[in-house]
Amino acid sequence: MTVNISEVSPVPSLFSPVSLGKIELANRIVMAPLTRVRAGSSGVPGDLMVEYYRQRASAGMIITEGTYPNHASQGYVGEPGIATDEQAAGWRRVFEAVHAEGGRIVLQIMHAGRGTHPDINGGRRILAPSAIAIDNKTFTEKGEQPYPVPEAMATAEIRAALEDFVAAARRAIEAGADGVEIHGANGYLLQEFLSPAANQRTDEYGGSPHNRARFVVEVVTAVAQAVGAERVGLRISPEVDLGDVFETDRDDVLATYGTLMDQLRPLGLAYLSVLHAEPGGDLVQELRRRFDGKLIVNNGPFGGQTTREQALQQIEAGHADAVAVGRALIANPDLVERWQGGHPENEPRPELFYGPGAEGYTDYPFLEAA
Repeated sequence: MTVNISEVSPVPSLFSPVSLGKIELANRIVMAPLTRVRAGSSGVPGDLMVEYYRQRASAGMIITEGTYPNHASQGYVGEPGIATDEQAAGWRRVFEAVHAEGGRIVLQIMHAGRGTHPDINGGRRILAPSAIAIDNKTFTEKGEQPYPVPEAMATAEIRAALEDFVAAARRAIEAGADGVEIHGANGYLLQEFLSPAANQRTDEYGGSPHNRARFVVEVVTAVAQAVGAERVGLRISPEVDLGDVFETDRDDVLATYGTLMDQLRPLGLAYLSVLHAEPGGDLVQELRRRFDGKLIVNNGPFGGQTTREQALQQIEAGHADAVAVGRALIANPDLVERWQGGHPENEPRPELFYGPGAEGYTDYPFLEAA
């Protein structure tokens, strides 16, 4: 049998283009959402944030740091918001700067749930699926303090939180974002609903895997209807114990996230982003199959900083359509060029990851400067 070479699809490369819904990426290196807390007390992105994201526009797509949809849901001092017109105007400047460099950028919407404190969110109420506190401390305006016991959300408050996600998504798209990512990972509000350790409700939002997945399904569906599913991604982190979510039963995890994928599949979302220690493992690949759409993988804090070889392997092995990269992109704004040419990399300075200034933020050298 003669094979027509032109009909054989080439193996995707880390540096080949890919479409995530309506978002066209020039390469498959995605900037992971990275908490950098440079938005000050107003939560409005300023010149420093504009420059930081502009510098990294050569990544196939930038996913912004977690951005709060309402003031009560702010999880960190200095975190940016998308709750007001002023904050949206700040983000508009970021989006315009990235687009001027030919880049793509989506805004991550993050409701911290019980992962905040009154000295972070301006003294507002702390709401979560159940009245169970995180057994840890958080950094506030007044120093480190224990997480408080949250209030269990009433049905009306669940509905209000959903509406906040929708309003935030609309603001982001109107400000010029290429899309939005719903943060359903890292122990924040949406994962709190998914987790049997954080969600001990007895109503329609608790108990069974289907019920625990209900709120996430409702939020993602409502946002997709508001701004178009082809501009919406979802980030999840099954089995990742951040914020005391304790997803330790693999059967329950598969049942919970499996029903989530089954219900989201018909929407036709732009992508699913999964943070997990084993991106090519059975769990992630089963969720990918049930989602039936584009997959971004991220091994996050597991096994150290993502390397060029690891990223290449994930794409060439067919484990994902794109790879989210964090620390390497913090330290190397021109990481795509460095990885393409096999050039040396700057080392990240973790002691400067979180702070108010340009040091360790916008002062990493580019290749020509190095």
